[in-house]
Amino acid sequence: MQCHYCEEDAAMAVEKDGIKVGLCEDHFRERLEELSESGFLEEVREDLDIDR
Repeated sequence: MQCHYCEEDAAMAVEKDGIKVGLCEDHFRERLEELSESGFLEEVREDLDIDR
């Protein structure tokens, strides 16, 4: 599978409602950083009641 954003091979893929999207490691890290900065990951952590 190819990365959704570039020509690299996808390091991981997610699927929802039958749609699969792959990301290379660099784009995965960029997207994860964006989600972290937006506060989304903290909300998920709270929803799942995850303690560090």
